Amino acid sequence: MTQHLDLLGREHPRPPARLVLADGRVFEGTAVGADVRSTGEVVFNTSMTGYQEALTDPSYRGQILTMTYPIQGNYGTNAFTDESREVQVRGFVVRELTDLPSHWQNEATLDEYLKRAGVPGIAGIDTRSLTRHLRSQGVVMGTLTRDETAAEALARLRGEPEYQGIDYVAQVSTVSSYDFEDDRQGASNGRGEPPAHVVVVDLGVKRNIMRLLRERGCEVTAVPHTMSAEDILQLRPDGVLLSPGPGDPMLLDHVVTTARGLIGKTPVMGICLGHQVVGRLFGASTYKLKFGHRGANHPVRDEQTGKVYITAQNHGFAVDGDRLDAGVEVSQVHLNDGTVEGLTHRSEPVFTIQYHSEASPGPNDTEFLFDRFVATVRSRGPAQ
Repeated sequence: MTQHLDLLGREHPRPPARLVLADGRVFEGTAVGADVRSTGEVVFNTSMTGYQEALTDPSYRGQILTMTYPIQGNYGTNAFTDESREVQVRGFVVRELTDLPSHWQNEATLDEYLKRAGVPGIAGIDTRSLTRHLRSQGVVMGTLTRDETAAEALARLRGEPEYQGIDYVAQVSTVSSYDFEDDRQGASNGRGEPPAHVVVVDLGVKRNIMRLLRERGCEVTAVPHTMSAEDILQLRPDGVLLSPGPGDPMLLDHVVTTARGLIGKTPVMGICLGHQVVGRLFGASTYKLKFGHRGANHPVRDEQTGKVYITAQNHGFAVDGDRLDAGVEVSQVHLNDGTVEGLTHRSEPVFTIQYHSEASPGPNDTEFLFDRFVATVRSRGPAQ
């Protein structure tokens, strides 16, 4: 067993664990977090910071998350950094997990945080090798285990359902509408302007999206993914935001129908999964990327201005821009692979982005898009 130091400098053992991939690849390491088996799609994130935000991002529902940066847990965890009500990942994979965090706001080690959430992890594996494997082969299903041989874990894994066929939005969306209030100390609730009312269709919304709207003087109401356009319009929104979320957009016909009922009646902004829903509404299909875009420093070019922005991303599906209706144009593209990163309607106040302008953590280059959306919302007035 590998020896680790706790906060008091005492040595304690960690049991062995293994990550078994559906293609037969096995990674041996030491167990962290909860003592449970877990299965999910294995993905990787390239950010250097933000592990707690990533762990609680609903877009990671159903996935085992690998961080490519070699050390995690160095600044601990706290109660106010979570982006949702719970840890969303199925498992956590790291090269090195420290039990000696250093930060004045730290409340618990990352290992303790995962244990409390009932989420398993594995440390001590070659995450560079795993990432290269996923980039080459594409993302695959995997399982974390402590008490099985690799062969036993692989046999169990092959009986599990594939990631792509599960509606994860139904698992993460709110079950009832609520008005968002930011209870963080020192949080701003506006800039001295009369409030505008924005309804967020919760497909797996991050709290920072709603925080940024609040900071811009908006009253924010989050509603379930199943709410109809008619019921949303009854709330008299000044604008509607279709949030990010997990899973395959082809499973969200009901949200496409809702979006169709909103266009032309109120300004609409779509982020990530919301962007893909709007793309489907306007004739596009969507497809699964080989290993997705997850992490920071993704370059995106605005097709109208030629400016390049550095963005945070987390998605495994993309919009096919070749099949869009004539009334919609591709406004932004990813410079690494040419995938569609933004859509703009030519006549209606509708625009979308594939990346996360709310970041949390950064980069924050595109936070101004919330200013653009709120300015449009204020200029139009409530839906009639």
